[in-house]
Amino acid sequence: MSLYGLLGKTLKHSFSKTFFTEKFAREGLAGHRYENFELEHIGQLTGLLQQHPDIAGLNVTIPYKEEVLSFLHYKNDVVAAIGACNCIKISEGQLYGFNTDVVGFRNSLQPHLGPQHTNALVLGTGGAAKAVLYVLQQLGIAATVVSRTRSAATIGYDDVDEAMMQQHLLVINTSPVGMYPHVDAAPLLPYKAITPQHLLFDLIYNPEQTLFLQKGAAKGAATVNGYEMLVGQALESWRIWNEAVPNGSMQKA
Repeated sequence: MSLYGLLGKTLKHSFSKTFFTEKFAREGLAGHRYENFELEHIGQLTGLLQQHPDIAGLNVTIPYKEEVLSFLHYKNDVVAAIGACNCIKISEGQLYGFNTDVVGFRNSLQPHLGPQHTNALVLGTGGAAKAVLYVLQQLGIAATVVSRTRSAATIGYDDVDEAMMQQHLLVINTSPVGMYPHVDAAPLLPYKAITPQHLLFDLIYNPEQTLFLQKGAAKGAATVNGYEMLVGQALESWRIWNEAVPNGSMQKA
């Protein structure tokens, strides 16, 4: 039996369990199982691993992508660079950390980019935002981070005016605002400034069209939800779990 799972706090509507359960059935992997592991706090991870010594791999979601770092024995260069991990390979009791959000986001964003998308607003500051910022830097896209709390590295939503919206034609929501069941919520932005030159990307996949995306589409903007990103990161996780431990390319955590 090979056991895999998802770590998070609230996982009732998890994409990963459905995706991998269907994948295992489709590929005839009867000895494979994928479960949701809801933890009230990340400290429960130690007990979970003791209870399930057959766990071979884990995905990590809100709110533990950063907190899980202290449990890793090794991390790859991307995790070291961005400070967030959403994929763990477990081998001989050692936890190896990866970030598959980077691959999933890059591959789902790039086909939609136009030459005008040189400046981005990134909404949110969690673990997913770190992966997004890493990819934008790789692609040479300047990013401004918007948060509910201003800091040296972020601006507030009140700071985003029409002029700023017109200067930033790529807007990426990495926050949970608008996620099911709170489908009537949207980030507080001056949506009237959105144009057909804009691209709005929402990492949320449920609902398929968040209010954020609906407001953008109503102004003629291109919109992308998080489904393809999720599929991409899941497939990358599966590749990692099935490859040999990459000791030579990992840093001690």
